[in-house]
Amino acid sequence: MTAITIRRALLSVSDKTGIVDLARTLAEKGVELVSTGGTAKALRDAGLTVRDVSDLTGFPEMMDGRVKTLHPMVHGGLLAVRDDAAHADAMEEHGIGAIDLVVVNLYPFAQTVAKGADRPEVIENIDIGGPSMVRSAAKNHAYVAIVTDPADYAIVARGETTLEERKRLAAKAFAATATYDSMIARWFGLEDQKEQFPATLPFTLEAPTVLRYGENPHQQAAFYRPAGPSTPGIGQARQVQGKELSYNNLNDADAALELVSEFRDADPTCVIVKHANPCGVATGTTLADAYEAAFACDTVSAFGGIIALNRTLDAATAKAITGIFTEVVVAPDADEEAIALFAAKKNLRLLLTGTLPDPARGGLTAKTIAGGWLVQTRDNGVLSDDMLKVVTKRQPTAQELADCRFAWTVAKHVKSNAIVYAKEGSTAGVGAGQMNRLESARIAAWKAKDAADKAGWAAPRTIGSAVASDAFFPFADGLLAAVEAGATAVIQPGGSIRDAEVIAAADEAGLAMIFTGMRHFRH
Repeated sequence: MTAITIRRALLSVSDKTGIVDLARTLAEKGVELVSTGGTAKALRDAGLTVRDVSDLTGFPEMMDGRVKTLHPMVHGGLLAVRDDAAHADAMEEHGIGAIDLVVVNLYPFAQTVAKGADRPEVIENIDIGGPSMVRSAAKNHAYVAIVTDPADYAIVARGETTLEERKRLAAKAFAATATYDSMIARWFGLEDQKEQFPATLPFTLEAPTVLRYGENPHQQAAFYRPAGPSTPGIGQARQVQGKELSYNNLNDADAALELVSEFRDADPTCVIVKHANPCGVATGTTLADAYEAAFACDTVSAFGGIIALNRTLDAATAKAITGIFTEVVVAPDADEEAIALFAAKKNLRLLLTGTLPDPARGGLTAKTIAGGWLVQTRDNGVLSDDMLKVVTKRQPTAQELADCRFAWTVAKHVKSNAIVYAKEGSTAGVGAGQMNRLESARIAAWKAKDAADKAGWAAPRTIGSAVASDAFFPFADGLLAAVEAGATAVIQPGGSIRDAEVIAAADEAGLAMIFTGMRHFRH
């Protein structure tokens, strides 16, 4: 069958948005309305004639509403194959009337969890009858239309549906129940049972934004948001201006936001990211000062980069940023003058997140590999005072200790092997993604010298700096490269079988070295 005229509709919704208008439109077309509980009351209060489900089934709603639609008079009307003689005979024999339209949205399980409800309330918000009706109607979409989203009310409001419409609605309905069940399964496993890695871990994503292409023009891509409540971030940011965000823009903007969030309670801080690696990070007395210091670290890589700020974007900082081509700026907010300044840069994307995510939050991260997924807890390790172990003869000065902490925080967000030099609240040089730590140390030092040459400084900022390594130095050569660059303090996890050799080299060079006992590989 193709076109189906709607003669009877069953309406049972948790979210009442638009349901009265839809019901009134259907009633005007002669559609019989059948409903339950609160939905029936809302329709009657609007002056509409509604038949109770209990009148249809011959049984009252019972057990606090847990049992009302789970009945052959309902599911027979949904599942019957209309042009099957045996089905038609069964309907006639048992007085089962056909139902042509089901409008259902489910109990607000995710919202109940998000508001911190106790366990009994969470359990009561697991819908049983709703998903059953949705699945019955969706399975029999050759004859029945199923609507689970108020945005689709217009499709059925005309009182007739086509087969293609019913197919689309059925696909959306099965996705809705799959999402609903997956959220329940995740809650039971992760929150209720406190399983770190449940036997089954469903991921549900929704509301895709189709992107122009992926990492490269020959790849297709889309951006999905997690179903249900989620951590505020790039996916929830408001884009004030600029052209469409690309796959790489989103990936790099996320990297920048995650790093700047480490400084959400610090002085004004600016992060500049290129290809998911920070090329400049600085903290200053103002955002403009922080931007200038971060930019000076690597003026070449900053071109076409992503900038993230930990404070409201102001006019002075916006004016400085417009001095070069920038792809994206991410900030919690922006004042009107800054927005007006950016308006002249039509391609510059400005994203306002409202808040910064908590860098110490829990959760899981996942990535695909051939034949499976790799899932791990987030790297939310925070450097506490009791983790710091000075292993050299010389203790770090207060400034060296502060620089070590700063460099360590940045190194956590640099692709391995990572080496970061920092001095007085600013990165001096960043070495990322090399196959050995010695090369990362050399590259970071070379970049610092190049920055000094471009800025006309007397010496690179690695002189008197602290250097952080995301993992231990397997040999003393990487440490000696840092010494050659002028570093006076080192922070690293330790744990190498050659730690004694590395410590001896640090002592001989007069360095202060701190072990953290925590590694920060980032691949």
